[in-house]
Amino acid sequence: MAKNKITFKLKNKLSELDTLCQNLERFGESIGLSPKFIFETNLALDELFTNIISYGYSDKKVHIITVEISLQNNELLFSIEDDGLPFNPTEVEEPDLGCSIEECKIGGLGIHLAKNLMDEVCYQRCKEKNILTLKKKIQESQPAKKRMKG
Repeated sequence: MAKNKITFKLKNKLSELDTLCQNLERFGESIGLSPKFIFETNLALDELFTNIISYGYSDKKVHIITVEISLQNNELLFSIEDDGLPFNPTEVEEPDLGCSIEECKIGGLGIHLAKNLMDEVCYQRCKEKNILTLKKKIQESQPAKKRMKG
């Protein structure tokens, strides 16, 4: 029987992206998610994790980023907690996707992509930590094994 939740800690290093991806894939497969669903959620988490590492710290010290993934009521919930600089991605303006490549402002596309791949993105700052909570509904066409009877 699959567990409903996993929690793991990552260092603020880009090399940890592999661990993030492997944990998400293992969890997704254990609850019967489609490869497409796993790919989309992985893409969103990859973008957000990369932003935390690239822009979240003003020092070169090792910091720990805690990731929790859980299945609740036909939704996958993700929590990413870091002790980096305060940053609320939900307040980032939507990029101008109608501009030419020469006119486009650099940055913001990863956050835009993550927001569009998820059903809900919430942010809070609590006890000197950024806490990002994401939700993605599991479509009826791809039920998790846990809910399947047989």
